[in-house]
Amino acid sequence: MASAVNRVAQVASHITGLSSTIDSKNQDDVVVVSALRSALTKGGKGGFKDTQASDILAGVLKATITKSGINPSLVQDIAVGSVLPPGGGATEFRAAALVAGFPSSTSVNAVNRQCSSGLQACVQIAHEIKAGMIDCGIGAGVESMSNNYGPGAVSEFSDLLKGHPEAKDCLIPMGITSENVAKEFNISRQAQDEFAASSYAKAAKAQQQGLFNEEIVPLKVKFTDPKTDEEKEVTVDRDDGVRPGVTAESLAKIKPAFSKTGSTHAGNASQISDGAAAVLLCRRSFAQANGLQVIGKFISASVAGVPPRVMGIGPAYAIPIALEKAGITKDQVDIYEINEAFASQALYSCQVLGLPLEKVNPKGGAIAFGHPLGATGARQISTLLTELKRTGKKVGVTSMCIGTGMGMASVWVAE
Repeated sequence: MASAVNRVAQVASHITGLSSTIDSKNQDDVVVVSALRSALTKGGKGGFKDTQASDILAGVLKATITKSGINPSLVQDIAVGSVLPPGGGATEFRAAALVAGFPSSTSVNAVNRQCSSGLQACVQIAHEIKAGMIDCGIGAGVESMSNNYGPGAVSEFSDLLKGHPEAKDCLIPMGITSENVAKEFNISRQAQDEFAASSYAKAAKAQQQGLFNEEIVPLKVKFTDPKTDEEKEVTVDRDDGVRPGVTAESLAKIKPAFSKTGSTHAGNASQISDGAAAVLLCRRSFAQANGLQVIGKFISASVAGVPPRVMGIGPAYAIPIALEKAGITKDQVDIYEINEAFASQALYSCQVLGLPLEKVNPKGGAIAFGHPLGATGARQISTLLTELKRTGKKVGVTSMCIGTGMGMASVWVAE
């Protein structure tokens, strides 16, 4: 029977143009049964400004148990991507999992590949399942930039590192790397502002239509009013960085942030944000045995290194590798979720790969609603699978650039 099913999938692949790996359903597939996130809020002033990263994470993990219906004792490992917390966050993330309702038998680890940390966590869990190490796990990401963002997040370089011409480039501020990309690859200020304005418009429209509601977990937290100093409990259930009415013309009035003659500014760069996301993955046979609803399938992932001084071009190198591993072409992808660290690098990646912008970030991106560093990679999967389901589409790619000069990408299929 299995061979017959696979043969049907192969025939279907000839009709759809998709590879049999993408279209087939096998018992050892790594599948997604839940992909949720918190709202993303403005760093230092948004809804999560007084909430620790561990508490946001605990809320999303708890919702993962509730919404998926899984017995938490069946989850064997949780990987949490995060960039800024002292000590990597390993201790508080373990505690957050216990608070969320997972037993002590569920192990936890912290992952840091900078801006791709959330995706790296998900891929780690997927690979643990593929290797037979576990049957079920959670890849998550979280960041409180309100509490941990700043100069203290970067270690002091030794003389040995600073003495190496390319190694010292790892210390170049991210905004300057954006300027380097814009200058070296001729990405104009106007083009960047138009790309950013489109992101704002798409996010505002999506929020107005309630298109984020399915992926966002409302969380009750304590919030101190900056005007009255009064502490109160609030429910955070929407991205508070979304701004309707932003245009390329209004963005053109903003002064450059990193160079007087530059083109990167607060309006065409990602917002400093707080938030978390969690993706529950397992083997297909495990999902079937435990009555879990499959919403997607993990296909492939890739990482690629690029010069640190133009770190933003990473997606242009990582995406083709992930597509090749998946056995598909760029044109067979329905939706691309490419992190908008800066308009310069996101637009460059789209241009050099020849991606139609209507396929990229259909509900907006980090410029419009924020980039909580460690959470973004997991957040993109939630946004992607939700939108693929809503639109009846099939194949999606997530990708982002990574500080110090890397890119990461992944391919997913909605079911």
